[in-house]
Amino acid sequence: MKLKMTLLAGLVVSQFAVAEDQFRQHDAHVHGHVEFNIAQDGQDLLVEITAPGADVVGFEHAPKTDAEKSAIADATAKLNNVNSILTIPAAANCKLVEAHIENTLEKGEHHDEHDHHGEHKDHDDHKGHDHHDDHKGHDEHEHHDEHKDHDHDHDHDHHDGHGEFSVQYQFSCEDVAKVSQIDTQWFTHFPATEKVSVNLLTDSAQSATELTSGSTTIKF
Repeated sequence: MKLKMTLLAGLVVSQFAVAEDQFRQHDAHVHGHVEFNIAQDGQDLLVEITAPGADVVGFEHAPKTDAEKSAIADATAKLNNVNSILTIPAAANCKLVEAHIENTLEKGEHHDEHDHHGEHKDHDDHKGHDHHDDHKGHDEHEHHDEHKDHDHDHDHDHHDGHGEFSVQYQFSCEDVAKVSQIDTQWFTHFPATEKVSVNLLTDSAQSATELTSGSTTIKF
């Protein structure tokens, strides 16, 4: 099912490739700006949400404190409660088939550790290679400094990286034709968001719209 969700989300984005490219060239990651991709496939309705970590939990680095870890856990639980995020007309009788929530804030921490282990290995290999070099000490010192700089750069990315949340919902609807609109409570739960860009692709509609806290209904 996730494969279907990914393919359909890609289809939605492809329909608005020009607008998406222009947006991403301007700034690929904008605080306060969330994206909804919505696609219909037969009786299935798929919703993909991409949101900056700053909008969801107030930060975008790997969680350092218990409070930050709790914020991520709370946000994930909130996003898993689909009915509190989206309201679909009851007449369509849509049932949630799958909800998938992930974030790159926590993944970034693991990725950094992995990269650093690789760097340490290179450092050891470098020592072995220069064992008989008269300038070994100088070379190792240079390499050590470079490694320190690499650590510093990773630390900078670690704290100032653009961590984000990715959400995928898949619904199966008995009468998908009765999904005339979807209301979202996103702004209530995540008030740091200033606007939501919506890309919509169904049998009867193809549009790109924008939501704000004062306009939260996606019209089909």
